[in-house]
Amino acid sequence: MPIEKPTIFNTVKEIRTRLQEVRTQGQSISFVPTMGNLHQGHFDLILKASELADHVVVSIFVNPMQFGPHEDFDAYPRTLATDFGALSELPCQSIFAPTVREIYPKGVSTEIDVPSLSTILCGQHRPGHFRGVATIVNKLLNIVEPQYAILGKKDYQQLQVIETMVSDLLMPIKIVGAETTREPSGLAMSSRNAYLSEIQRTLAAELFHSLNTLAIALAETRHMSPILKIERQRLTDAGFIVDYLEIRNADNISATYLEATRAVILVAARLGKARLIDNLVVHLTH
Repeated sequence: MPIEKPTIFNTVKEIRTRLQEVRTQGQSISFVPTMGNLHQGHFDLILKASELADHVVVSIFVNPMQFGPHEDFDAYPRTLATDFGALSELPCQSIFAPTVREIYPKGVSTEIDVPSLSTILCGQHRPGHFRGVATIVNKLLNIVEPQYAILGKKDYQQLQVIETMVSDLLMPIKIVGAETTREPSGLAMSSRNAYLSEIQRTLAAELFHSLNTLAIALAETRHMSPILKIERQRLTDAGFIVDYLEIRNADNISATYLEATRAVILVAARLGKARLIDNLVVHLTH
């Protein structure tokens, strides 16, 4: 049976009216928030969403609030026509593609912050970024009101920020983390990979190599400082500008991994015009 093409909505009123009809029909709703320039990683999130609920909503919105003054908001790839075409081949019933004015009609006068998680790691290098993420995701969840929201585990810190926000604000939504989709080389799929040259794309796989090297070492020892230092230097020598390469408690990245049952190794590094992030969760035995 052919997949029914999704309907595109540009206003809050339109999407809310449609989703109220969906609820009246007794259907459940799952939601995948994106900034567009869709790739296989997004497609996997949408397939996961379709397994969880009857009606899948995908948003496409490049959120200015989560970009810093010298970041790539203007350059961020916008590929709406291609994205709509791709979504027509997937189990997606509704696309929400609003303008900035639709989402921020009076500018930004209210912000959502999760301070315990938003100023470390990426938050330290991108001040205000997670305030922008939490604010837009809160708005989108309030518009769509899904039972499930599906986010990728590649953005591990973002996932914890949103899980914490939803829990603290008593929102009746299940946040589902989906596994990272990777290139054959191991490179985590990302819209920002479009900034990489072919040579850089090959080199970028070294990030995943470092994560695996550290995971093997972590199985043997908790004394990881010397090994982390070596891997940071190896990445630097290869041409990366490393923002951080750290190990944290996988269940709370603001805490140490030393007494945890699961650790997460997190990396963020710049290569050419691209800022790349990745992570690997390791189950610890004591």
